[in-house]
Amino acid sequence: MTGYTMLRNGGVGNGGQPWVLRWSSRIRLTWLSFTLFIILVFFPLIAHYYLTTIDDADDAGKRIFGPRTGNELCEVKHVQDLCRIRESVSEELLQLEAKRQELNSEIAKLNLKIEACKKSIENAKQDLLQLKNVISQTEHSYKELMAQNQPKLSLPIRLLPDKDDATFPLPKSNRNCRLHNCFDYSRCPLTSGFPVYVYNSDDYPFGSSLDPLIKQAFEATVRTNVYVTENANIACVYIILVGEMQEPVLPKPTELEQQLHSLPYWRTDGHNHLIINLSRKSETQNFIYNISTGRAMIAQSTFYDTQYRPGFDIVVSPLVHAMSEPNFLEIPPQVPVKRKYLFSFQGEKIESLRSSLQEVRSFEEEIEGNAPADYDDRIITTLKAVQDSKLDFVLVEFTCKNQPKASLPTEWALCGERDDRLELLKLSTFALIITPGDTHLVISAGCTMRLFEALEVGAIPVVLGEQVQLPYNDVIRWNEAALIIPKPRITEVHFLLRSISDNDLLAMRRQGRFLWETYFSTSDNVFSTVLAIIRTRIQIPAAPIREEPAVEIPHRSGKAAGTDPNMADNGDLDLGPVETEPPYASPKYLRNFTLTAMDIYRNWNSAPGPFHLFPYTPFDPILPSEAKFLGSGTGFRPIGGGAGGSGKEFQAALGGNVPREQFTVVMLTYEREEVLMNSLERLNGLPYLNKVVVVWNSPKLPSEDLLWPDIGVPIMVVRTEKNSLNNRFLPWDEIDTEAILSIDDDAHLRHDEIMFGFRVWREARDRIVGFPGRYHAWDIPHQSWLYNSNYSCELSMVLTGAAFFHKYYAYLYSYVMPQAIRDMVDEYINCEDIAMNFLVSHLTRKPPIKVTSRWTFRCPGCPQALSHDDSHFHERHKCINFFVKVYGYMPLLYTQFRVDSVLFKTRLPHDKTKCFKFI
Repeated sequence: MTGYTMLRNGGVGNGGQPWVLRWSSRIRLTWLSFTLFIILVFFPLIAHYYLTTIDDADDAGKRIFGPRTGNELCEVKHVQDLCRIRESVSEELLQLEAKRQELNSEIAKLNLKIEACKKSIENAKQDLLQLKNVISQTEHSYKELMAQNQPKLSLPIRLLPDKDDATFPLPKSNRNCRLHNCFDYSRCPLTSGFPVYVYNSDDYPFGSSLDPLIKQAFEATVRTNVYVTENANIACVYIILVGEMQEPVLPKPTELEQQLHSLPYWRTDGHNHLIINLSRKSETQNFIYNISTGRAMIAQSTFYDTQYRPGFDIVVSPLVHAMSEPNFLEIPPQVPVKRKYLFSFQGEKIESLRSSLQEVRSFEEEIEGNAPADYDDRIITTLKAVQDSKLDFVLVEFTCKNQPKASLPTEWALCGERDDRLELLKLSTFALIITPGDTHLVISAGCTMRLFEALEVGAIPVVLGEQVQLPYNDVIRWNEAALIIPKPRITEVHFLLRSISDNDLLAMRRQGRFLWETYFSTSDNVFSTVLAIIRTRIQIPAAPIREEPAVEIPHRSGKAAGTDPNMADNGDLDLGPVETEPPYASPKYLRNFTLTAMDIYRNWNSAPGPFHLFPYTPFDPILPSEAKFLGSGTGFRPIGGGAGGSGKEFQAALGGNVPREQFTVVMLTYEREEVLMNSLERLNGLPYLNKVVVVWNSPKLPSEDLLWPDIGVPIMVVRTEKNSLNNRFLPWDEIDTEAILSIDDDAHLRHDEIMFGFRVWREARDRIVGFPGRYHAWDIPHQSWLYNSNYSCELSMVLTGAAFFHKYYAYLYSYVMPQAIRDMVDEYINCEDIAMNFLVSHLTRKPPIKVTSRWTFRCPGCPQALSHDDSHFHERHKCINFFVKVYGYMPLLYTQFRVDSVLFKTRLPHDKTKCFKFI
């Protein structure tokens, strides 16, 4: 207060003292502010610097603010307790972590055991299911065996007679020789296999007189025949070739008789011997007529009624193509049905021709008992009248322009050269064959030559004379391929020929070509026909046809096959049993030793086309449409009421009227391992699957590290000799079922589709049953056939990339179908499916069956196949036209029939009547 007063009073006092006080007061305030500033700013900075650098000292003991060890901390008394607690907690935590790890390890082990138990349970369930299937199959087999009541029998011990077996009494006359009194059955047991011993003609003097071409052709045929044996001691039949002989060196009848009787196995009477006299020309050499042949059978083209023994001797066809195969492309087509001439005939009758037979028979004896002499005159008059009427174009000539061929008395001799006669027959719908006027002449080489030429070019034979014995007449139904008319009906012939419909004409022409190709065309066919007739007469089954041996490629399997959701999308449908390991073998269609006349007759005559397993007929597999499946047992499932109304859903029953069976998948592949593995995995769990045969079509073997899937059934990987699409249809010996599902390696089919196709095939076993349909069409501008894959309601083919067919057709395709077709398949690497459709339609005269609405079956994302090539369709056009030339007509048939099941996934109550509906 005093200072304040002093300032108010002017700051004067004590001689200037107030000014000094004011100045000192200001100095103190400034210093104080500066000091505070220094303390508050620089001291924290210095302290911060000191604290950050003081612990960098090398001597740990000089640290002031650095961290200290636990022991140093524990030196502090109040921290020691905390340290002990921390150490105790750390030890407990370590122990708990160890226990946790131990528990986790135990949990992992238990999880593994749980998974193993689950797998064991699944395996046990699978084993139980397999055992149930085995029990069910065993019970079914037992019921079938009980129903058959056919115990298994061992083959009988073969008893062979001695080489010099005792002879039995001769019949009163050689004309009375039949099998029951002139054939030794003891040399031909049922299980013998029909061994045939063929003498070497060169070892005997008459061998030098044989026609060289016939002898060469005969020897070549003998070398390849399955029945020929070199062990004469076990032979059933002994064969000797005695003709055709060349004219300048003909042996005398007595010399030939002595040479025959001196054969090492003639045994005094020649029983079980067959004397073959083949004819390559129309000239007849019936020199055997004057020879005593004892109990030996005779096969030749000329017989008199006093010489021919029905059911014992054999009328054979001429051997025209001795050392050459017929060219199918030179054979005229079977259509159009009607040709330029309604019928034609060229010939000249020579009454005074000398023959070996006339040496012992007078002319009066020749014509004794003949029909009225004016029959031939009446035939000439009638045929000339038809020609002059010009109602139809006919060509008849009764005088040869050139020198006629040699012939027997009362026989119509051939005119001109063979090529000229064939050209005329190619223009003729019918070919007249006038039998000799001598009714004692059962058949002549001239007649058989006319018959051969007519069948070769598709002219329907019209034989005037019902007394004639045509070649192989006791086993061939000639009325299906020729007209046999009595001579008195010559005035009705023109009316009869004009009344035959085009369909009947085509059927007869097709059957005639079948007979020609199967029994007449080559030396192999002629020789095999003769052997088959004898074997059929004595009721010995044929030798089994050759199967293709499968050379397996070793491969590793074990990869668990996954389940494709598209394949397994069946809900809870029961498509059938998944087969056990090993799968049961389906009964093959094999004929047993029980034969019937009906089977013999049907097998020889009912084949609707030229391809027939002739060298092994008639007791090899015949067409499935004709088969009774005798080897399959009696377990047929009835249709309708009774046991058939089992209450199962449509898809649960296998269907059909034959016992249960399986099918084999044949899959062709070429260096597409990933696609192949995926396709195989899709077959996992497929019901009724017996085996998968993978045809490895590449020369390069599969990768060694390739792991094949385990699909529950065997997978056989077969190595082929070359890359050929024909390998798809080889009858592999590993195929143990009748049903074959041919499928491409990129085909994508569901299980229910496959099972439905299998069911349909079981009810149409002679057809191709498949999924993608195709058809052929006629190209009017280019006058040729086209292959068409467009969507259509009409089809004539089913692609074999996804189709069922019978194994029988694999034999026919590989061994019987003309080689020219298989060669074209190899040339184009294409058309094997078309060739199979041609074959089956040609044999059955039925179209294939398409199932479901599926038109394609390729899997998405698969590499492109051969069918995507631009030239693919052009090649298929060429194939169809080439196949038509080989067959002589278009065998494919159109159909708008498709099989779909509207009840395949429908469940019906057990007390309701079942109905199967196909649309």
